[in-house]
Amino acid sequence: MKIGAQLYTVRDFTKTKENLYDTLKKISEIGYSCLQISAIGTEITVDEVVEICNELNLEIVITHTSLDRIINETDVVIKEHKLMGAKYIGLGALTWGTGNEKQGYVNFVEQIADAVERIAQAGLKFMYHNHDFEFLKFDQKTGFDFLIEQLPLAGFTLDTFWVQAGGGDPAEWMRKLKNRIPVIHLKDMVMENGERRMAEVLEGNLNWNSIFDAARDAHVEYAMVEQDDCYGKNPFECLRLSYENLKKLGYQ
Repeated sequence: MKIGAQLYTVRDFTKTKENLYDTLKKISEIGYSCLQISAIGTEITVDEVVEICNELNLEIVITHTSLDRIINETDVVIKEHKLMGAKYIGLGALTWGTGNEKQGYVNFVEQIADAVERIAQAGLKFMYHNHDFEFLKFDQKTGFDFLIEQLPLAGFTLDTFWVQAGGGDPAEWMRKLKNRIPVIHLKDMVMENGERRMAEVLEGNLNWNSIFDAARDAHVEYAMVEQDDCYGKNPFECLRLSYENLKKLGYQ
């Protein structure tokens, strides 16, 4: 399992080409060798991203791409990912609010199914990233179960924090999704002042021994470190601490 950085963590520092270069240089200097491209400036071209990553010897593994583009610009999105050398086309979530009822999942599958198939035919894989709301149950089945069953060609970017937040066991879900989670998100969870918070990997309360065992069993290829909220701390230092903790266990 190769450790990478999810750029959403440092999204405030990726809005121009110059910002992106400086940010990726810092990430490379921490020790990360691969990335998830997410939330970068809209004026930055794919060619510029590739140029920077090639210079810094950073592998682009996966993106977060908008649902609209995946559905309506499927061929262009495929071409862009092949140019970047990224096998995985990631979606961050359902449209917010639509995951609170079963019909939202039905509508989503109808929207995305054709693009998922075309992406697979092109030799790439569509990847769905979970939050906690997918663990709501409808007719004794979670929304996540529905997506897994209805999108057999899709992969899933399983997020350890959000599975736990939804009441699930990250290790159990990894085993359930064996061979369908080539990329996962690593983030920890702590309790502060009665509220759950995101934390650097191995700095919180998740059962990491169980998670790492399950990741191996499920054939996870890449684990992207992500911290959506750093609560005022320097996000680069958060990425550094997670990386150093993982490196002590032999991951990098």
